[in-house]
Amino acid sequence: MDTAKPVTRPTSGFDRYFEITERGSTLGREIRGGLTTFFTMAYIVVLNPLILGSAADADGNELALPAVAAATALVAGVMTILMGAVGRFPLALAAGLGVNALVAFEIAPQMTWADAMGLVVIEGVIIAILVLTGLRVAVFNSVPTQLKTAIGVGIGLFLTLIGLVDAGFVQGGTAKPPLNLGIGGKLLTWPSLVFVLGLLFTIVLVARKVRGAILIGILGSTILAIIVEAIAKVGPSVEDGEPNPQGWGLNVPKLPDQIVDTPDLSLIGKFNVLGSWGRAGWLVALMFVFTLMLTDFFDTMGTMVAVAQKGDLLEADGTPPRTREILFVDSLAAAAGGAASTSSNTSYIESAAGVADGARTGVASLVTGVLLLLSMFFAPLVKVVPFEAASTALVVVGFLMMTGVRTIDWTNYEMAIPAFLIIVVMPFTYSISNGIGAGVIAYVVVKLARGKVREIHPLLYAVALLFVLYFLRGPLETLIA
Repeated sequence: MDTAKPVTRPTSGFDRYFEITERGSTLGREIRGGLTTFFTMAYIVVLNPLILGSAADADGNELALPAVAAATALVAGVMTILMGAVGRFPLALAAGLGVNALVAFEIAPQMTWADAMGLVVIEGVIIAILVLTGLRVAVFNSVPTQLKTAIGVGIGLFLTLIGLVDAGFVQGGTAKPPLNLGIGGKLLTWPSLVFVLGLLFTIVLVARKVRGAILIGILGSTILAIIVEAIAKVGPSVEDGEPNPQGWGLNVPKLPDQIVDTPDLSLIGKFNVLGSWGRAGWLVALMFVFTLMLTDFFDTMGTMVAVAQKGDLLEADGTPPRTREILFVDSLAAAAGGAASTSSNTSYIESAAGVADGARTGVASLVTGVLLLLSMFFAPLVKVVPFEAASTALVVVGFLMMTGVRTIDWTNYEMAIPAFLIIVVMPFTYSISNGIGAGVIAYVVVKLARGKVREIHPLLYAVALLFVLYFLRGPLETLIA
């Protein structure tokens, strides 16, 4: 802990540019804050490949996990450094949880991976244009704050369900009930035991507010899985084309042949901007772009303000310094994520951990970014982690995202009912876009029914209309055809 009192004047050009002294910080605090942010968010280098790698596109193709891991670290590192240098704000960026689930489980299955990532690039470019024209803030302001909160809560529940299903803790039933605990209502497998113990371990770390709890939880669960596999010889969930219900999901945990390797950057540039419009239909493609954009919009704005509040960095008007630059870098990160096949990159709320540990300037982001770049040389480690170990992070992140539910006014039915629909429709239909659409449409309908037309932002009418078209896309596509 630094005990020296900061001087009142900048000590160098570097200090002056990043406003280290002006914001009451020191270089030591910035480095420490950058390290803390890295250790609280580094799990994404492991988790993003496991989410994207667990799905196949319409042609049955899957992404190579080491390539996704390397690209995830590369884009996160470069964009976080850019945030530090241009935004000069202690905010780290990486592949967005929730958005990557949307890309993996909803968008890619209707087209090729290149087409899906092309939509992410389009979304990032549109957001960049909206930032430059000032429309991003306008659209952000059109949706009530409590509905924005509900979107985050719904995504959290969606991620939790994905984690429980991927770990085999919850499985689909052939009859009622539609979901069961484990196999036939019982947890009978070694992988399930690893998941349960790993989840309890991670929960304890989070409850004790251990920095890097999620990453430590993944690592601890993986070590346990390696030990269990070495003793029990469980094997994969599918072996020689035959299902093995008691096997490991995705990867069989065992020590890799190598730990450090030259990064596989083969996915860089593997995107197709126009392919999806013909493959899935223009209406579906348009709605996917809109949903991606909507999710990125509110996640970034909320994260940016929350981090600034944590560090007492808000201006008099309630906005962080250099808001325009921060949002522009964030929009570039979205496009860069698509161009590298890592899904849209966005600002990480884990940055608040670094701010709590002293970070106040972009120097912390430079430190975090460099560490992320170094992590891409450890991509082979991704092959060690089974679903049962990584899914603990999804469940815990789901909890963290759900904590915002307390800010919703459940006594105000005009707000509570749309918020409820957003939260429950997402996980129950396995669709982020369905949840957002249900909530927005319900909000507009309820307000109109109560004669409160003026309380609806004009832009929200357009948003609701787009979602109506989205839900009617089946009949509309048939009619157009």
